[in-house]
Amino acid sequence: MRNKVLKYVLVFSLVNLITLPLFAQSNNTGVVSGKLIDAKTNESVPYGAAVLFDKKTMARVSAVQTDLDGNFVLPNIPFGVYTFKASYIGYQTMVRDSININASNRTISFGTIKMKESMGNEISEVSVTATRPTMQLGIDKKVFTVDQSLVSEGGSAADLLQNVPSVQTDIDGNVSLRGSNGVKVLIDGKPSLIAGGNIAQILQSIPSSSIESVELITNPSAKYDAEGQSGIINIVLKRNKKLGFNGSVALTGGIKNNYNGNTNLSFQNSKINLFGNYSYRDGNREGGGFNNINYLNNINPTSYANQNTDSKSKDQSHNLKAGIDVYLSDKDVLSFSGGFNVRDNNRNEMLRIEQLGQAFNPLQLSNRSNVNKGDGSSYDLNLDFIHKFSKPKEELTLNVNYSNGENNNIQTYRTNIYNINGNTVIVDPAIQLNTNSGENNNLNFQADYTVPVGNGKIEAGFRSQIKKSESNTLASNLNNATNIYDVNYALTNNFNNKDQVHAAYINFQNQVNNFGYQLGLRAEDATLNTMLGAFNNNGTQLFSPGKIAYTRLYPSVFLTQKFEKDAQAQLSYSRRVNRPRGWDTNPFLDVSDPLNFRQGNANLRPEDVHAFEFSLSKYYSIASLTGTAYFRQTNDVIQRIMSEPDLNGVTLTTPQNLTKSTSKGIELIGRLDVSKKWNFTANVNLYENKITGVPAFGIAENSGFSWNANLTNNFTLPYNITLQIKGDYRAAEVQAQGKRKAMYGFDGGAKYDFPDKKSSLSLNVRDIFATRKWSNTNYGRNSISTFERYMQGTMANLTFSYRFGKSMFDLKKKKNDQPEGRPDEENF
Repeated sequence: MRNKVLKYVLVFSLVNLITLPLFAQSNNTGVVSGKLIDAKTNESVPYGAAVLFDKKTMARVSAVQTDLDGNFVLPNIPFGVYTFKASYIGYQTMVRDSININASNRTISFGTIKMKESMGNEISEVSVTATRPTMQLGIDKKVFTVDQSLVSEGGSAADLLQNVPSVQTDIDGNVSLRGSNGVKVLIDGKPSLIAGGNIAQILQSIPSSSIESVELITNPSAKYDAEGQSGIINIVLKRNKKLGFNGSVALTGGIKNNYNGNTNLSFQNSKINLFGNYSYRDGNREGGGFNNINYLNNINPTSYANQNTDSKSKDQSHNLKAGIDVYLSDKDVLSFSGGFNVRDNNRNEMLRIEQLGQAFNPLQLSNRSNVNKGDGSSYDLNLDFIHKFSKPKEELTLNVNYSNGENNNIQTYRTNIYNINGNTVIVDPAIQLNTNSGENNNLNFQADYTVPVGNGKIEAGFRSQIKKSESNTLASNLNNATNIYDVNYALTNNFNNKDQVHAAYINFQNQVNNFGYQLGLRAEDATLNTMLGAFNNNGTQLFSPGKIAYTRLYPSVFLTQKFEKDAQAQLSYSRRVNRPRGWDTNPFLDVSDPLNFRQGNANLRPEDVHAFEFSLSKYYSIASLTGTAYFRQTNDVIQRIMSEPDLNGVTLTTPQNLTKSTSKGIELIGRLDVSKKWNFTANVNLYENKITGVPAFGIAENSGFSWNANLTNNFTLPYNITLQIKGDYRAAEVQAQGKRKAMYGFDGGAKYDFPDKKSSLSLNVRDIFATRKWSNTNYGRNSISTFERYMQGTMANLTFSYRFGKSMFDLKKKKNDQPEGRPDEENF
């Protein structure tokens, strides 16, 4: 019943988004309009932010994004005196003060506002202002600001991503985009070595309070790395963009002993920009679930196995990021930044296992405890240089990045068998000890050059990245007779790999009236060398080398047509690749689940992906709507395949290359400002996945329709209180060997801004009704398993934030008593 109600709510809200009429202007309101253009080229600036503040309180009154031609309209503005600001990436913020809207001056038209380039805001590819709209749509990406995400405040990056349209995360922290896995996740445009690059642990280690925005690039052009089956998610950390000395502090306390702390300090003048960020996270998660297996092979004495799990996980991490931008001249910027992370992870699982016969008679009853103690550290160093030529929009950027990470884990598996064939037994526990250590090194060099040509531009660049990793595992079993651990050579190994990708690209972009096109080609030469050092029974080490090498061309095409009344259509195609990760190719046997072992596959081939998209966008003064139809075919698709159970009822899951899969669907993303007090963003994705059958792995052709949706409502209440309510739903979905069941959840958050305008207090509750549970039915070879897990459940956080410092220097006043221009803020 609740599922049906939620479906009706989401569909009704989407219909409202599309059909609600524009509200007429009341008798006591006015309107503000204008157009943003580039001061040098006179080209329009689309997707810029136009924001109106109350002059006395500096509270935001209204905000809108400019349309495709740079135009904006702020309707229904109550009579009063306001301050207006216009901003966009890479430009100075333009300000007009003391705007008086009254009965005799209802209409304020600024005409054309010339936006001037700002060297200080161009160090990172995406830098946002606090007043920018929540969602910003560009030619090849969507940018979501997260400072207004109340429901994820005090949580981790994983919690925050659940509130971004098109993105889903599962219980293990794996990220999917539009229902498809194989997403490339970047931190500030670069891979992270936190936990050896493990995305789930990376997202758990980063507090949401240190994140500024999230970029979604669903069909990247040739300029971007070709890796990522379903696209790229770039998490942009906070960075200073204000003059003077500024800072902020955020402290969070949550139920179940969850704590976060974050502080930012910065200083900027006309010569340098210093910034630093430190965050601490102490996260505790409690989970559990079950896995019930029905064995269909009568040769196996075990007909049924029931496994119930309780787990606790504690993550502690320290993150430090600091850097300096030096403005060598008005055309040159040199930047150096570094980041450091240190973390501890402790995970305890208690498993109760029942292995039963055909008549449900007990064959073996046991308890199993899994204790994992992990720690690690990583650091990264970045050197950037930007040179702007005399010719407008001609520039050269260089980047060198080096990162290193170390990871250690001690796993202790203790098995107590207490019943065999219905009889109580007392035996010594079987104890296995695994010691894992690993080190990762990444080196990246990238050069990009942009030059304008007529109405368009040419982009060209080169990128070289070299990744090295080393993993060592020592497994041993306790000999109860001698009380000494004996080496288990079957599970002991060394695994090293070296991954190199060298790439060059060229893009040509041009505009003919209202028609624009971009043609790109990227060439990549990739080599993955692996070396497995395994042992035979007498302890002799045997080495097995492996190599995957290929050279591919990755073309991309973007065709864009602007229409009247702020509408746009775009057709795009790109070829991409999804390379096997190191842990996918590592043949180390993971026995943490006694009923389902897991193992990598050193012979995995990269996936070959072809993606098509067609999108339509429509902008109103109070609303925006984007609809996208997409199709993606993946050849040599990688799926985790479950083997036939052995005589002990144990299955083995290994990643394998299947033939191909296809995914096609329609996605709608919209935002509506219903009134000054209420706006909402809705996202609906309807898609069909199809996997071609592979008889060699016992997989029949499988296809099915699924959909997901989320709705986020924002309310402005009296007494400086804002409220956010979010709901999401994920329908059932077919998989290679089964089906995932439907799930849904609700989140809520509220924030109070103190009268000093520098302090705030927020409270949020995630998964209010504890309904987010991952449930699967898997059809393996001669087995059917029903699986359900949850992690965390209902979570509540209370966060206090304080901002301090001056956002600008004291400057002389002009004759008209208006503040003079400054690098990050200019009057017009």
